[in-house]
Amino acid sequence: MCYLVKQLKGTRAVAQMMRISQRTVERYVKDQIKKPRPDLAARMEREVKKRWQPQIRARARQKAATTGGIVIDTRARMGYTAPIGSTDQDRIRHLTFALPPQYAARLFEAQAAGATDRQLQQIAAEALKDVYFQDSGRRAGFLEDVRFTDIEHLEYEL
Repeated sequence: MCYLVKQLKGTRAVAQMMRISQRTVERYVKDQIKKPRPDLAARMEREVKKRWQPQIRARARQKAATTGGIVIDTRARMGYTAPIGSTDQDRIRHLTFALPPQYAARLFEAQAAGATDRQLQQIAAEALKDVYFQDSGRRAGFLEDVRFTDIEHLEYEL
């Protein structure tokens, strides 16, 4: 109840939203009432989750985009375009790899801007090229383009 009072900046707004009296809200805040009845408890839980979860998600995205990055687990067909003489054959691969914060930030920004699945796949393909195939510039500098298609599953973890 205290969280809702803080979020809505007053007991009157909480009382109206929860369909209880303002005095009842004040009693919860003062710890005079400790255990709400089941229907009120369910409404309180629903309202708190509605306000709490977006904050948690935003904080996790911010951390991933600035310092932590994200971990991607995927099974998809991957290949690349390279000069003649290299094996650029597409094949199904199962990869789990850490994506640096700059790619996580690009993915989150594109998603917030309403990017299509294809555009998000392109950003993931660029990340694959840099992180997996080129090992952040330490090998395979000749790669021109990475194909990331036929995705069977794609999961990410913050």
